[in-house]
Amino acid sequence: MKILWSDFASEMLIEIYNYYKVNASISIAKRIRSEIFTSTNRLKRHPSAGQIELNLEKLNEQHRYLVKGNYKIIYKEIAEGILITDIFDTRQDPLKINDDKRKPHN
Repeated sequence: MKILWSDFASEMLIEIYNYYKVNASISIAKRIRSEIFTSTNRLKRHPSAGQIELNLEKLNEQHRYLVKGNYKIIYKEIAEGILITDIFDTRQDPLKINDDKRKPHN
């Protein structure tokens, strides 16, 4: 099974990386990015490993998530494989995942 990244999820990962690079260190930024990639690669063998993302149920697209550190890795199965749709910081209000200011989870 192939792992694909939405543009939005890629942007979120870049923001996370840049934040830690500036506010912590480049080695911490790289470690966090690597841990997120490692978690997503596990989905190749176990696509249903994550729990249903209740905050996105209204989209009816069967979004699931994994938690790695402070981040929810949100994904869904599509015909081409697994699509990572968002990397969401769990320290935020969970309802913010549906904020109109955030981009769609396609």
